[in-house]
Formats: sequence, structure tokens, C-alpha cells
Amino acid sequence: MENWVELIVTYDEIEIQIIKNILEAEGIQVVVNSLKVRPYPVSIGKIGEVRLLVKDDDLEKAKNVIKIMKGTIPEEEKNGN
Repeated sequence: MENWVELIVTYDEIEIQIIKNILEAEGIQVVVNSLKVRPYPVSIGKIGEVRLLVKDDDLEKAKNVIKIMKGTIPEEEKNGN
């Protein structure tokens, strides 16, 4: 059985959905965990957290995809140096 590891923790469900869609488009399996109770707009502490998990084997690839998405990948890495 493969291990799932935490990639991102945020309070923004829209951000998580965008990242989830991009990672899945790159062939990375994603699980989103949330403790939010839908009828109540509560986002205090752990109740408001949304966690995005990926398989341990995909962690580095997922981090690189996010770096590219956010435009924070160093120029050397873009050029393969």
C-alpha cells in the first residue's frame, strides 16, 4: 500500500481545487481532506483546514509542478542545469 503525504494545508478551498486540478492533469493522484462542516461557514483552527495529499512517490513531482505554477522555480532548474 502506498503512503499518502501532506503537500499543502490551507483555509482556501478554491486554491486547493485549482492545485488539485493541475496536479491531476499532470497524472498525480490527489486526495483532499477537510474537516469543514458545510452548512456552517466556520474556519477556525483545525476545523477550517483543507489538506491536499499526494502519494509519497509523487511528492517531488508535485512540488515541482507547484513551483512552476507559481513561477518560483529557479532559472537554473528551468534550463536543466
